[in-house]
Amino acid sequence: MTLLDNALSAARRGWHVFPLRPDDKRPAVKDWETRATCDPARIARCWSAGAYNVGIACGPSGLVVIDLDRPKPDQVAPEVWRIPGVNDGGDTLAVLAERRGQPYPCETYTVTTASGGTHLYWQHPDGPELRNTAGALGWLIDTRAHGGYVVAAGSIVDSNPYTVEWDVDPAPLPGWLADLLTAELRPLPVEEAAPVLLRGAGRRAAYVGAAIDAQRRRIAEAPQGQRNRALYLSAVALGQLAAGGALAEEDVYTALWPAARAAGLTRRETDRTIRSGIKAGAARPRSVAA
Repeated sequence: MTLLDNALSAARRGWHVFPLRPDDKRPAVKDWETRATCDPARIARCWSAGAYNVGIACGPSGLVVIDLDRPKPDQVAPEVWRIPGVNDGGDTLAVLAERRGQPYPCETYTVTTASGGTHLYWQHPDGPELRNTAGALGWLIDTRAHGGYVVAAGSIVDSNPYTVEWDVDPAPLPGWLADLLTAELRPLPVEEAAPVLLRGAGRRAAYVGAAIDAQRRRIAEAPQGQRNRALYLSAVALGQLAAGGALAEEDVYTALWPAARAAGLTRRETDRTIRSGIKAGAARPRSVAA
């Protein structure tokens, strides 16, 4: 099958496809999620223009894909996953299933990736929109859902093909996996949000308090698809104040974490983004007069 054939085959399943760079996993177009399509005519025009790999936009396609990776040569498992017999993402998933008294979840459309990993395709469950995760389920397990994409079978990356391991329709996402992924979306309860202890008093405290309120509003008012970016900018702004001594770094987390979680960002996304924003803000300290 040609790459065009593979793109059309995916589209016939109702999966929205878009072009990836030849022999690569990166998108060949901007706004790939909104431009992904099932239209055979558009697909034919696109793939007739070049040897593009095929990307599948998971959100529009109603898919949740569990990506079971293999470790890189120098990669070592975190201590919690240094368990006899756990050598890759598939082993980690087996442990998760065993701990919950569930069978290994593999009865679904399955693709072997160019690096020897595995993609398990599932139907997105009813309920909240699941997002991408990186290691949230366990070592070497990522997921792709709304906001994410996977490389389709038939594509070639670094001269290695993605191949169909089991060609069946995607099954419903097992309930226990859906529960684990949904837990990542639950907002932090208000009672867990400790108040920020502002340093000093008077004009300085009022300024910092107003800055915190403004950054919380920025996150709350950000449209879907831009919330992680809003969180990053807020963390940079408060990180500058922290670097200038107006508040502690831990206060930046305390101030922004509840707003980010309430906006639907996962725990891992929130932690990573705040950390990155603080680091960027530290390069440009901003002091506040007392």
